[in-house]
Amino acid sequence: MAARENLFKKAIREGRPQIGLWLDMADALAAEIAGHAGFDWLVIDGEHGPNDLRSILAQLQALSSSTAEPVVRAPVGETWVIKQLLDIGARTLLIPMVGSAEQARELVRAVRYPPHGVRGVGAAVARASAFSTIPDYVDTASDGICLLVQAESRAAIADLENIAAVDGVDGVFIGPADLAADMGFLGRMEAPEVQSVIENAIATIVKAGKAAGILTFNEELNRRYLALGASFIAVGADVTEFSDALRSLRSRYRDGESGPDVATRAGY
Repeated sequence: MAARENLFKKAIREGRPQIGLWLDMADALAAEIAGHAGFDWLVIDGEHGPNDLRSILAQLQALSSSTAEPVVRAPVGETWVIKQLLDIGARTLLIPMVGSAEQARELVRAVRYPPHGVRGVGAAVARASAFSTIPDYVDTASDGICLLVQAESRAAIADLENIAAVDGVDGVFIGPADLAADMGFLGRMEAPEVQSVIENAIATIVKAGKAAGILTFNEELNRRYLALGASFIAVGADVTEFSDALRSLRSRYRDGESGPDVATRAGY
């Protein structure tokens, strides 16, 4: 048995746009539903979503038959956390709050086995190796692992050229909300000053030959970023889409409002 190729990693290396969705409901069924929606990548959010190792595992299992690449966002960029996420089968990792090239280099070491890194060798009992049914897993694991680092502070922007130049970093993801806050524009990522920094950051990342990514809920901005060369864009989140859909549905049946006949909508 051979490991599946990481098609997401291949696509962003080739600059082919990948459209994604954030998964913050921390629910395997919700993840499975999203997996059938046609997105290229889905972020299982361990930083702001109420996830732990077992809920992340359940969502990876639920997405195992999906064509979407599961991207696991670690809560922090600690070696021991990364080791556990890799062993349960995460292949594409998104690491928050990376502020320097030195930190990025340490993350590269965390996803690689010795002598090129410090990842603990536990593949024999790990889901990552399909429980030892991928005989050359330890020799080929690095080929399938995709490391994405988040630049979301003024410090990261100041060192962005060096961060993007780190060998082993496959993409740099701009965190617009935290970046805006660090710039003094809390809750105002659409401010011209923030947008100027984001657009320059995308150009810097692309010039370095790396993939640039970002998440916003603004379609106009997302299309602008794609036009500037960003190759992995997240366009929404399961929580907000679910909430919006439910409120929209309820609003059509508020007292005194006209709307479609309930039986007709149900197909009766």
